[in-house]
Amino acid sequence: MQHRFPRPPRRAALPCALAIGLLAACDGGPPPAPPEIRPVRVVTVERAAGGEVVSLTGTVQAETEVNLAFRIDGRLVERLVNVGDTVRAGQVVARLNRENEENGLRAARAQLAAARAQLVEAQNNYWRQSELLRDGWTTRVRYDQAAQTRQSAQSAVDAAEAQVGIAETRLGYTELVSDVNGRVTQRGAEPGEVVQPGRMIVQVARDEGRDAVFDVPPTLKDQAPANPVIEVVLATDPNVRTTGRVREVAPRADAVTGTFQVRVGLADPPPAMRLGATVTGRLTLGASAGFAIPASALTRADRQPAVWVVNPAEQTVALRTVELVRHDPGHVVVGSGLEPGEIVVTAGVQALRPGQKVRLLGGAR
Repeated sequence: MQHRFPRPPRRAALPCALAIGLLAACDGGPPPAPPEIRPVRVVTVERAAGGEVVSLTGTVQAETEVNLAFRIDGRLVERLVNVGDTVRAGQVVARLNRENEENGLRAARAQLAAARAQLVEAQNNYWRQSELLRDGWTTRVRYDQAAQTRQSAQSAVDAAEAQVGIAETRLGYTELVSDVNGRVTQRGAEPGEVVQPGRMIVQVARDEGRDAVFDVPPTLKDQAPANPVIEVVLATDPNVRTTGRVREVAPRADAVTGTFQVRVGLADPPPAMRLGATVTGRLTLGASAGFAIPASALTRADRQPAVWVVNPAEQTVALRTVELVRHDPGHVVVGSGLEPGEIVVTAGVQALRPGQKVRLLGGAR
């Protein structure tokens, strides 16, 4: 005889399934992955004591150079000075052939003598016609003609006198006279040559002042401070030195070298700094203190230069914008945005995110 046992109610399975689910939930599943710790290289920020000293080589030149030239053309027969000679104001430095100008002066004087003779005749005729008209022995027409002839003769004398003055001046122009004190630095013509007006015969460097002239690269020109004091040292004797300030900067770069010519006016130059001497100019760039860090530490945030700064207590990084004073391919100088002793990431900056954990590989002190 088979016994049938009653089947348990189906709703009893629900509490069991719920219990199994709760047990599984209490177990928690696999643990979450730990935050990624990225190794980075760092450097400790230190304030720079001063700027970078830049040296350039140049030459000593006159502050002003004058080209002495004749005002008329002619054949150069004599040059009385040479390169390196000292000249004084009023000194004759060269002469032209005087023959043509002397002949021109004689011709002008002859024309003046003829004009004066005609003036005397015209004046005598005028006074004679004046007396005849007063006594009624001539007509008014003849008197007016005599007066007009006298006026024309006087004008001819005036013109002849002017021509004599011009001829005398041209004769004086056959001698080239220096109007400055200085030293001859260049010659432009040799005796026997036919020279045109304005052609340089000799070039004179005036004694009033001297410049140190340098060819400056454009990057250095842009980084130089305003109105800097430049130390100038004689290349052959470092004990001979003076200072100067920039007096003139060429507005256009040299077509071949790409450099700009800069003239530094020397303050009380020593006698040893002669014209043409080689000198060295020293300039300090970025005299204001800053923070020098490797250029690899730079990144950008909101289109501004920025660096990753490490929080040493939590070993996390934060992005901070900075202001650059100057930069080159290897290093940058930060003017503001950092404090001494802070740690800056120098390698791996492109793979970081704010608040990320990092492991310092080296460089911090």
